[in-house]
Amino acid sequence: MIEKMKMVHIVTSASRKEEMLNALRDAGVMHLSEKQSADREVTERFQNLSKTANTLKEYAEPKKEGSKEILSDDEFNKMYLGVQDALDRKNMLGQEIASARTEIDRVSAWGEFSPQEVHELRDNGYDLHFYRMGDKEYQAAASDENIRMFRLGTIDKMKTAAVLGPLPAEIPATEFMIPEKSIAEMEKAIGAAQEGIAACDETLKAASIYDASFKDQLLKTQNEINFSVANATAQSDDDFVWLSGYVPEADLDKFKEMASANNCAWAAEDVAEDDEQIPTKVRYNKVSKFIQPVFDILGIVPGYREQDISLWFFLFFTLFFAMIIGDGGYGVLILLGTIALRVKQGKGTTVTFLLFVLSIATIVWGAVTGTWFGMESAMNVPFLKALVIPSFATYPEFFGSTDSVSQNAIMKFSFSIGAVQMALGCILSIRKKISEKNLSWVADLGWMIAIISMYMLALNLVIHENISLVPVFAGIGVAFLLVLLFGGMSPELSFGQGLKAGLANAFTDFLDTISCFGNVMSYIRLFAVGMAGVAISQSFNGIAAGMHGPMIILGVVVVLIGHALNIVMCFLSVVVHGVRLNVLEFSGQVGLEWTGIPYEPFKKLNN
Repeated sequence: MIEKMKMVHIVTSASRKEEMLNALRDAGVMHLSEKQSADREVTERFQNLSKTANTLKEYAEPKKEGSKEILSDDEFNKMYLGVQDALDRKNMLGQEIASARTEIDRVSAWGEFSPQEVHELRDNGYDLHFYRMGDKEYQAAASDENIRMFRLGTIDKMKTAAVLGPLPAEIPATEFMIPEKSIAEMEKAIGAAQEGIAACDETLKAASIYDASFKDQLLKTQNEINFSVANATAQSDDDFVWLSGYVPEADLDKFKEMASANNCAWAAEDVAEDDEQIPTKVRYNKVSKFIQPVFDILGIVPGYREQDISLWFFLFFTLFFAMIIGDGGYGVLILLGTIALRVKQGKGTTVTFLLFVLSIATIVWGAVTGTWFGMESAMNVPFLKALVIPSFATYPEFFGSTDSVSQNAIMKFSFSIGAVQMALGCILSIRKKISEKNLSWVADLGWMIAIISMYMLALNLVIHENISLVPVFAGIGVAFLLVLLFGGMSPELSFGQGLKAGLANAFTDFLDTISCFGNVMSYIRLFAVGMAGVAISQSFNGIAAGMHGPMIILGVVVVLIGHALNIVMCFLSVVVHGVRLNVLEFSGQVGLEWTGIPYEPFKKLNN
């Protein structure tokens, strides 16, 4: 359920601002209504810490376990400064190496020489310049009595010459700029820089074991950011400082006790009807909490005034996951992976419990359809064959049936799930609107009639069931009228105004009624994606089965890689299709737009 919120205000004297903020943070129940930006210095430190921590992961030795020791602030700062110096020095040395190599590439064609000797000649009055030019330009320079030059070797099929003084502008030639160092000196500098980089790498490798300390410092810095935000958000005058925010009604007593203990004045009131910034705090029960990791990954939160459908979302998502993965063998692999994760973690988490449920559901679906790694031979095992529901069988020939019968049964099951889920969405919306005395609930009743009618139409058109279309189209017509007449109703409008608003949306309602058929049909993806996964499994099995003798090793590799890719694609399909059916089709019928603001109270974060 979505917890009820209260708007609260807290006031204290200006001199006790920090004391009030510390008390609020310790209580950890107040979500600030407005948030200003944190201090720039603290924010930049967090960004630099995060960037450095990620960089050090590149230097961690794979087989070496990181230190679990948490360094003190002084120890960490000393180590952190050393890491920053090493990173800066490595970057500088890398630039020096790149610059030296570029310079070597530029001058290497001229051979090994001493730039120092050239500079000495210039200091002694010999203004030497070096040029590269074509035959025509060289002949022009050689025939000019005022130009003193002598020929050098050929570079890239072009003549080169040393000239006393610069060439006249009318003779086009490319002048060679003398480097500061010789090639040998630059190569020596590169070697020294590489040694310096190696020393920096050793420093970074030594620091890479302190991942736990970096996490600790990131947490501390995040707390500093949160405090800085609260400090900047608090309003004040010469005498007082105050903050406003939201507190769950269940935690209001805790807020009052904190305020009284710190001699702060406070006030609490119901949230305004037009307030769009109220945060949402969902209280999960023992079952619905399993879907929380999915919500967190998707970043979706119901609005404060919307309904909590987490339980229904979890139940349908579990079924969709099982049908899309579709293979009991894959379910076993997911279960084994979950067990390994649970052992490694040492304690159960919401994620592992969710994976346990999803893997078991997949195993059950694979069992009733007789799908085990896409192997038809699995049906030769009496125990596995006994678990199959014949009408859902992936290999119906083992049960005296045909592919069309089995496929039609699963398609009907998919449509039925869609009709039930969308009708449930209408019921949830009707219940909410009745409690709000919103007459538009009749329009939701019309949508439920439309869904049932469209479901019957889908069975007739796709599966060719013998269903009379007269009551189907009659139901669609009644549904359209109910939506048209009552869709614009709301508690703020009179019956006449609501009727007028509904009639104004006639064309939109007509299109939505037609799209309702598409929404029901969209559930066929549960059948189609599941069948596609089975077909891919069978294809890789068939490729491997054709390999004999020494090629059997390659066959094993093909099977392993093929099924691994198929599992990955199945997981992607769950995200694309399984989540979509809940977030769009089902949520649309409930009237849920997922516009919520997460409840994030001002509190001290702990490991």
